[in-house]
Amino acid sequence: MWRHLELRSLGVIEHAELPLEAGFTVITGETGAGKTMVVTALGLLRGERSDAGLVRHGAAQARVEAIIDVAGRGSVLGAVDDAGGVVDDGELVLARAVSAQGRSRAYAGGTSVPAGLLTQLTDELVAVHGQSDQHRLARPAHQRAALDAFAGTAVTDLLARYTPAYRQWREVDERIGLLRSASQERARELDAAQHGLVEIDDVAPVAGEDTELEAMESRLAHAESLARAAQVAHDLLAGDVEQAIGPEGAGPLVAQATSELEAQAGHDPELESLASRARDLTVSVTELAGDLAGYLSSVDLDPAGLATVQDRRAQLTQLQRKYGPDLDDVLAWADDARRRVLDLGADDDTVAGLEAERERLHAELTTLATALGEARREAGERLSDEVRAELEALSMKSARLVVDVREAELGPAGGDTVELLFAANSGATPRPLAKGASGGELSRLMLSLEVVLADRSDVPTLVFDEVDAGIGGRAAVEVGRRLAALATNAQVLAVTHLPQVAAFAQHHFRVLKDDDGNVTSSSVVRLEGQDRVDELARMLAGLEDSSAAQQHARELLELAGHA
Repeated sequence: MWRHLELRSLGVIEHAELPLEAGFTVITGETGAGKTMVVTALGLLRGERSDAGLVRHGAAQARVEAIIDVAGRGSVLGAVDDAGGVVDDGELVLARAVSAQGRSRAYAGGTSVPAGLLTQLTDELVAVHGQSDQHRLARPAHQRAALDAFAGTAVTDLLARYTPAYRQWREVDERIGLLRSASQERARELDAAQHGLVEIDDVAPVAGEDTELEAMESRLAHAESLARAAQVAHDLLAGDVEQAIGPEGAGPLVAQATSELEAQAGHDPELESLASRARDLTVSVTELAGDLAGYLSSVDLDPAGLATVQDRRAQLTQLQRKYGPDLDDVLAWADDARRRVLDLGADDDTVAGLEAERERLHAELTTLATALGEARREAGERLSDEVRAELEALSMKSARLVVDVREAELGPAGGDTVELLFAANSGATPRPLAKGASGGELSRLMLSLEVVLADRSDVPTLVFDEVDAGIGGRAAVEVGRRLAALATNAQVLAVTHLPQVAAFAQHHFRVLKDDDGNVTSSSVVRLEGQDRVDELARMLAGLEDSSAAQQHARELLELAGHA
């Protein structure tokens, strides 16, 4: 629901604020006062094209802003969030600014957005019906959706079965097409995958093998120097050769030093600590000498083994150049290639099985589409009858709505197209809505449709601009009555010049024009009590203080239940 609308420097309106509420709201005013500027403001907020001529004379820019309750509308909330906007406590702020040079900026949730996003957001937040408005029910997709909503479970239950079956049918058809298309390309890809797998399987690499081989090659290539270093270190520690430290080696000397310290350690705690460290050093030297002896026995002076490792590394390097860059990538490529071989090598039996599945799904879809078409045609007849009754009450006794349901190719919503056609007179040929009705006729037709579809529509706000054009008397009363009835299910705003319509509103705004001879300025005021009676009297007789008009105004309010 729209909660607040503000206009600044828009046309003749310098500044106006409309606090909007649930129910039925009317906007009235003298001709030329600027009451249609409210609808113009909504058009800007719906992403319609801007015009520098909308900017009030002398102003730098025109600006319109609205606060809309969007709580629970996931698609709107998601779109605003994706655009970087913010919705605070379920209320979305939309704005549009038009400069005197004609440049336009749109805002949603406090961030600048393309004007097209306003169209996307407001498409499910408001429906505007005006004599020149391209409203949603003029669009084929919305016409089918409206008919389906009117039909209820007779259609929705069938769609619940049809939609997933159609999706599956399309997926199977696309897979068949993929398997059959570009056969030469698939053959080349299959050959490349198989050739690569042969190369990799011949080498049979193992994860982590490259790292192990690198370490092994380094050890074998430097075996002599490794052994020589270990031998010298062992001899120095064990005393097997005569070096600068003597023939005994480091081990016996450390043992002798330990013995000397232990002999006197009992006389001084500090010397005892040093003796303990010497004992630990004796053990470490002995263990290290033993470990070096073991290492010497493990060093393999094997030139043939080195050549084998180098050959293996060369094989892995060649694979990594083609399928790498490292061995893990080679193994991943092989896994993916095996899957591709399975997909690309699909045989005729696989295709035949898919074709059988496609035929089965097509038969199921055809049956469901036929049932959908029948349900839509039946609902279309009922919709036509109900709309005709509404049109008759609005002084269009010969007018009729025709719901044309025609067979078509299977699509996501069934096997038929839906188009609403209109004939204003009994002898006229029904034509598409945008071509078969004048502005006033189209407005009343849309009002009739909205009344019939009211219980099934999820659009929270309906706006009618001069929906009562060309009618009066009892028909005008019926328009007011129907707008009030619509307001039990949605927020309704109407710009009207008929007191019979205005009397049925729960909330009444008047656009006041002030002309000082140089500049025309308009403002918007809310009417209640006697002010409302005065406005209805003005609309009835052109005179606010006419006693007869005032009496008639009170009678209208009493008729509407607002006395």
